[in-house]
Amino acid sequence: MKYADLSELNEALNRFVSGDAEDAYEFMGSHFLSDDTAVFRVWAPNAERVSLCGDFNEWNKEAHPLDPIGFGVWEIILEGVRLYDNYKYCIYTRDGRQILKSDPYAFHSETRPATASKLYKLGGYTWTDDEWLKKRKAEPIYSKPVNIYELHAGSWKRHEDGSFYSYRELADSLVPYILEMGYTHVELLPLAEHPLDGSWGYQVTGYYSVTSRYGTPEDFMYFVDKCHNAGIGVILDWVPAHFPRDEHGLREFDGGPLYEYADPRKGGHPQWGTCVFDYGRNEVKSFLISNALFWFKEYHIDGLRVDAVASMLYLDYCRGEGQWTPNIYGGNENLEAVAFLQKLNTAVFAHFPDVMMIAEESTAWPLVTKPVHCGGLGFNFKWNMGWMNDILRYFSLDPYFRKYNHDLITFSFFYAFSENFILPISHDEVVHGKKSLLDKMPGTYDEKFASVRAFMGYAYAHPGKKLMFMGQEFGHFIEWDEKKQLDWFLLNYDRHRQLKEYVAALNRFYKENPPLWQIDFSWDGFKWIVSDDIDNSVLVFRRIDEDDNEIIAVLNFTPVKRDIYRFGVPEKGVYDIVFNSDEERFGGTGCLKKTSFKAEKYSMHDLRYSIEITVPPLSALFLKKRETKKKKITSQKKQRQIKKSGFCRL
Repeated sequence: MKYADLSELNEALNRFVSGDAEDAYEFMGSHFLSDDTAVFRVWAPNAERVSLCGDFNEWNKEAHPLDPIGFGVWEIILEGVRLYDNYKYCIYTRDGRQILKSDPYAFHSETRPATASKLYKLGGYTWTDDEWLKKRKAEPIYSKPVNIYELHAGSWKRHEDGSFYSYRELADSLVPYILEMGYTHVELLPLAEHPLDGSWGYQVTGYYSVTSRYGTPEDFMYFVDKCHNAGIGVILDWVPAHFPRDEHGLREFDGGPLYEYADPRKGGHPQWGTCVFDYGRNEVKSFLISNALFWFKEYHIDGLRVDAVASMLYLDYCRGEGQWTPNIYGGNENLEAVAFLQKLNTAVFAHFPDVMMIAEESTAWPLVTKPVHCGGLGFNFKWNMGWMNDILRYFSLDPYFRKYNHDLITFSFFYAFSENFILPISHDEVVHGKKSLLDKMPGTYDEKFASVRAFMGYAYAHPGKKLMFMGQEFGHFIEWDEKKQLDWFLLNYDRHRQLKEYVAALNRFYKENPPLWQIDFSWDGFKWIVSDDIDNSVLVFRRIDEDDNEIIAVLNFTPVKRDIYRFGVPEKGVYDIVFNSDEERFGGTGCLKKTSFKAEKYSMHDLRYSIEITVPPLSALFLKKRETKKKKITSQKKQRQIKKSGFCRL
């Protein structure tokens, strides 16, 4: 075992209390020394004493006291234990109470509603994803297609009796589906252990314990491995912003505030009823940073989506007057959280430079995806929450009123390249009275589906990587309910089946066309043609790749066909419609008969040539200039070859 030597352990504990331990789980918690002997260590600096109870001593709180070994850490080496034994720490507080706590560093846990930790040994799984990891390292994610399928493991599909799929069953069913649909990544709502299904995993009590709802740690390793062998990346939702008040969890772990801020104005979220981590405490920093690295190292995941970053950054987040205290400069920024996030991202990219660290940050905090040495927070991606709110508001409007709200679909382009954005339509947008994506759309039954197709065409053409929550790809009509599986029976109906076919075709088209993703974070990859056609609610723009190949997107957000619509194009030649959301096979009108258009020397929109096309109602069209001969290398391309496009990489 690592850190079996006393001097090594002391050095590790010194790093732990200095906030510099990046492997705390390797010496804290429980670890087998032999088949029937394990060491247990727990940080509880304010405890009067600590004992260990579990299956091995019939839950006798007095049988096995731990010894203090310094640094606020308690230890016991115990013989006669077995794999999967349940255990907890009994914390004797200075005010005379006894508290039973699960192990913050446990690798496995009892299945809810039970709350004990389980003895478990990592390292027994044989990975087969070397090729995936080599490819991930060799190909930077920034200039690759990224189209994420967001998933709640407990409600994607269930057995007929309502029981959960295991991690292995989920892998065997999900991987073929992801391949069929053409997504590049799957993002899972939090899988760290949590007591309540209805929290969706965002109320974590076991940060190092992948939830036992769906199986063992090795079962989840199988899931990740199978995804990787199929060419699918795996992203986990991670929750370092807060934790619940469950008695067996981190709250007042040794009798008073330990993992959380002592000041209730900083240590609690009044809106969520949860506790806030003390980001200024070194041992907490070691706990969280080690946990992030744990998922990358032990489970080979490809990215973390960091939940609720805005709540970490602002002292007054969801707090009214008198409920928060300013920082030392009188501002509302949590300077300790800022420093923690910078330290976190620095550590992650030092060990895993090829992974994704994604911030769910809902404000205009600057430089979220810029490196720490540039003054940034150090993430490499950020959810574009502004885009999400604007576009969903726009599409919920009756088409007649969209012309009065045209800025909702154009404003995002003003800041599209200020960060490395992911465009999300997440789980939060299809619950709590917000309606499903399909049901947000106004109009007739067919117009709802047409609007979803147009919306997705717009999203895929817009600069930035993509994310869509499960069920929206086939038109889930009611809001998501975590208590049951998705309404897969809807695929018995034509429009839902056709929407699924459309999304699969759109995903394939997206991946096959570099102009839609190769330059996502620079103006080099985007040019307006028509941005101000308010009366018709039409947008036209160009997406460009590093070889100056182009895709022209034409988007009509009204149920009115535009029979004669002319717009500028950059070159002479023939332009073909290569993708059409209004095709009959997708449930569209099929009104577009002509699909090729010769450019005329008639200047429009600051371009020397133009074409005249028919634009179907509520549609997304993609056009490509027909190749006639090998392209010359433009000066713009030469400049990009000298200096890669302008986003700041880590």
